[in-house]
Amino acid sequence: MDVNAAVAAAAAIAGVLTGVIAMLAFRWSEREQKRPTRTSLHTDPVLPPGVDTVLSVLRSSAVVLDEADAVVKASSAAYALGLVRGGKLAVEPMLQMARDTRRDGEIRQVELDLPRRGNGRGEALAVSARVAPLGSRLVLLLVEDLTEARRIEAVRRDFVANVSHELKTPVGALSLLSEAVMDAADDPEAVERFAGRMQIEATRLTNLVQELIDLSRVQNDDPLDDAEPVRVDELVAEAIDRCRHAAGTKQITMAAGGTADLHVRGNRGQLAAALGNLVENAVNYSPARTRVGIAARRVAATGGDLIEIAVTDQGIGISEKDKERVFERFYRVDPARSRATGGTGLGLAIVKHVVASHGGEVTVWSAEGQGSTFTLRLPEAGPARDRARQRSDRDGIGDETGRSASSPHASHTSPYETFPAPEVLP
Repeated sequence: MDVNAAVAAAAAIAGVLTGVIAMLAFRWSEREQKRPTRTSLHTDPVLPPGVDTVLSVLRSSAVVLDEADAVVKASSAAYALGLVRGGKLAVEPMLQMARDTRRDGEIRQVELDLPRRGNGRGEALAVSARVAPLGSRLVLLLVEDLTEARRIEAVRRDFVANVSHELKTPVGALSLLSEAVMDAADDPEAVERFAGRMQIEATRLTNLVQELIDLSRVQNDDPLDDAEPVRVDELVAEAIDRCRHAAGTKQITMAAGGTADLHVRGNRGQLAAALGNLVENAVNYSPARTRVGIAARRVAATGGDLIEIAVTDQGIGISEKDKERVFERFYRVDPARSRATGGTGLGLAIVKHVVASHGGEVTVWSAEGQGSTFTLRLPEAGPARDRARQRSDRDGIGDETGRSASSPHASHTSPYETFPAPEVLP
């Protein structure tokens, strides 16, 4: 009996101990579930109230790090820049800044050049990174992409340097020529010769200043603010008249053709300047006794018909490497010829800005020794397009260029000499 009583007592004690241990294990499990874990720190509720909303509207790339350097919150821009990968901040200098700021609470800022994502080729990303403490455990990193600002600043510096150089040349020449005139006061022939050179340099200086003004105007003004329907015939005639004297001196024939009675919508003065620059270039870069042609036509395009104006010459042509740069400011294919003709290197830059601001584009085909074709593509004016379609329906014209199938110019009188439109080569 004593043995059985001892066994029963031992079993009772063991049962009590098992119950106590089970209860303690349950309580410990509950406490562990309620304790914040590293994973829970990565969720949005850990952010101070309102911070999530503020970060979502910032233009800068934003990253919030916890005390373990894990990413709690990151904007889509931060992922796009490649700042965050695999839940970690991927830029070591920024990570070190975050650790230093977490240690001493100081706000830090630095500018860095980061390689582009992918193959790493091309221009590096220039960024400005600013790190600040966010609460007691978090660190906020704001990153601003400065790449475009750097590019614009470089363009501005180059532009100022080029303008200074271009202005310095004629101004220096005028200074030297004026001294020569003073020294040759007793020699009428020398005075006349130097005075002629001074007129040339003064004209070059005037043209440069005027084109700088024109370029500034087309960059800053919106041509669609005072847009109006403009007849392409009149633009072509004005461009030909502008270059008639220079073409006559070189015995260059200027002729126009294509579809008449076309209209584009925009600023008449800017469009005339753009087309005039193309025709003037064609005359200046063409040998004597050649032909310069201007042709206009309507082409169908998604979103509305376009008006193509092609200027073709039989000049020296443009090499493949130069074609990519001819629309840059102050870039000259042949600097020696540009000096001789008084070119400033701004004409094609003005053309590009004018056409782009009118919702169009300018392209170039050229081959060395075979000439060049510059083509403007501009949206057709709406009312003029509607009238052309009504006239086509009434007269039975089925050609997409708006010309009669039987007679291209039967119903229109062109104000200038016509010839078949020069083919715009691919």
